[in-house]
Amino acid sequence: MGKVKLDEIDHQILDMLIDNTRTPFTDIAKKLLISAGTVHVRVKKMEEAGIIRGSSLTLDYVKLGYAFIAYVGIFLEKTHQTKFVLERLNQIPNVTIAHITTGKFNIFCKIRAKDTTHAKNIIFKIDDIEGISRTETMISLEESFNDKKRLMHRIFNEL
Repeated sequence: MGKVKLDEIDHQILDMLIDNTRTPFTDIAKKLLISAGTVHVRVKKMEEAGIIRGSSLTLDYVKLGYAFIAYVGIFLEKTHQTKFVLERLNQIPNVTIAHITTGKFNIFCKIRAKDTTHAKNIIFKIDDIEGISRTETMISLEESFNDKKRLMHRIFNEL
């Protein structure tokens, strides 16, 4: 699929939605001096083109009691077990991200937990998955930043 062409109005709409996905179309329209219907049509066009895929909600996990973050590198017994292991990892809600990787690990994931005891139990569940030979865990001392917006703004400015 080729690169989708967006004009300046599309960029401005995306910029506002990146900053706050819940911005009402009427507010965007007022700022851009266009109709809310135009915003709606353009957003729908970008959704149909696959540029916009839903919207996301940002939670404060610390306030919800899930401040502990760890990264788990997974070594598989055989690489053909990747799909099976990913399906099992997906059944553990505390595994929030999983990547198939090159290099040291076959799979690399992020887990969120309440505390070290909770994290230990999650890691033990991961270790028990058939096909995993061993894991290596790194504890996050602090999530210094988690900002997808900067990259999105950069990408849309390059379009």
